[in-house]
Parts: sequence; C-alpha cells; structure tokens
Amino acid sequence: MYKTIVVHVDDSHQLDARLRVAAGLARQHEGHLVGSAVTGISQSDFLTLGTSPMAALPDNEFEALRERASTQLMRFAAQMERLGVPSWEQRIVEDDAEHALVLESRYADLVVLSRAAPTRARLRLSTDLPEYVALHGTRPVLIVPDDYSQDTVGSTVVIGWNASMEATRAVTAALPQLKLARSVLLALINPEGLMERHGEQPGGDMALYLARHGVNVDIVRERSDAGTAPALLGLARDSGANLLVAGAYGHSRYREWVAGGVTRSLLDRMTVPLMMAH
Repeated sequence: MYKTIVVHVDDSHQLDARLRVAAGLARQHEGHLVGSAVTGISQSDFLTLGTSPMAALPDNEFEALRERASTQLMRFAAQMERLGVPSWEQRIVEDDAEHALVLESRYADLVVLSRAAPTRARLRLSTDLPEYVALHGTRPVLIVPDDYSQDTVGSTVVIGWNASMEATRAVTAALPQLKLARSVLLALINPEGLMERHGEQPGGDMALYLARHGVNVDIVRERSDAGTAPALLGLARDSGANLLVAGAYGHSRYREWVAGGVTRSLLDRMTVPLMMAH
C-alpha cells in the first residue's frame, strides 16, 4: 500500500489533474498525502547569497517567494477538502523542486508529478523534473499527463517488461497498485533480442511472480518495427489502460539524450499516467 504519497504543488495549469490522481490514490490506499510547494531557491543559491553581497535578494523578494508557495498550498488545501482526502498536510520547502522532491522521496512510498512542458528541441544534456526525480529519488514517480481527466489510476495496467534491473524495480514499486488492478498486461516488445535475460519462456517467470502476489496478469508479446515506446503506448491505448509501468533509463544518460531512448519517448508521448523507477 502507498501510505505516504508526496505530490508536487505549483501554480501550473497541470496541478488540478495531478491533485485528482494523488487524492484518488490516497483514498484508495488509505494513505497520507503530502502537498509539497517550494520557494525555488536551491541550497547552492543560499550559499551564493551568503557569500556574495552583490547577489543577495532583498527581504521582500524572499517573502514574495514564500507567499507564492503559500498561495499554491491554499489551492492544494481547497482541493483536498473538496476531494474528501481524510489525511493530508502541506509543506513549504526552502529549496528548488528537484532537490526538495528527491529529499522527500526518501520518506514516502510514491511521488506524484506532471509531465514537463514540451520543448521544440533539447539543446543540452539536461533533465526535466520528472526525469530528475526518477533518476535521483529513492521511490517510484507517477507522472500524470496534462489533460488527464480521471481520478482513477491503475484499474487496467500495461507493464513494459524487458527483464532489466530498472524494469524489475518498477514492477516491484508498482506492486501495491497491481494487486488492486482488474487487469495487468505484461508486455514484451521484440523479446527475441533479449533471450539471455528472459530465459526460455519470455515473461513467464515474472508473470508467475506477479500471480503469486495475487495479480491478475496476462503476457503479451509483440513484434514492432516502430520501437518499444510506440508499441507500449499503442497497447495502453488499445487495452484502455489507465497506467503504464516502465523502468527508467536502461541505457546511459548520454545515449538516452542522443538517441532519445525509450524513457524519454514515453515521457514525451504519454497519454496515460506513467509510473517509473530507476
């Protein structure tokens, strides 16, 4: 069960969808929901401000940053009351979102975020907020699409399974939700290229592992010339899934950036909530 869920709170247009999903999970798992808003001043910024008088912000600007975070949390509180979440709290963290959420992930079961705003081009080897928290955090992240209108997640689930360490961690992290799902599809895309990982019956051992946990699981093996990410997204669409589970960054970050790996493609094109673990 997800007993402590952290949800990122900001003033973006994505917040309402994110809060609906987080609230639904908190009710479903009888968990405690933590709304985390940040001032946006990182710890390194504080060091700079403390050692460089020229860089110091006036007190009223610091206060404005805190007031902005407080306003965001008022919106969060109003939504929690409206959505009937029985156990929740709100926090202002004196840090940027990346480091604050990574820290808070250590003491939570799940972190709920939104997809980063799309950009025309990625000009440098960088990560957006969902990628950063998935890479550096210690718990799974659930990324919610901008226009996701439901408050339910995980009644039908597609798992992207390639028998990697990352995929194994993602499945383990998703297990509390998988146990509650009506249907789970264990999807293997072009598995014949990874027989040394999968063994004689690709997906069979993982399906048995999930079945022993009471998960209603079926194996789906597909060949796709379009690639893994389009195949998984197509399967999620065709099956009516409302959760996709996948490992994060099976390749090096450099290869992910240059070749656009599966993880980045899923994040860029996702249409259903995506749970990832590294």
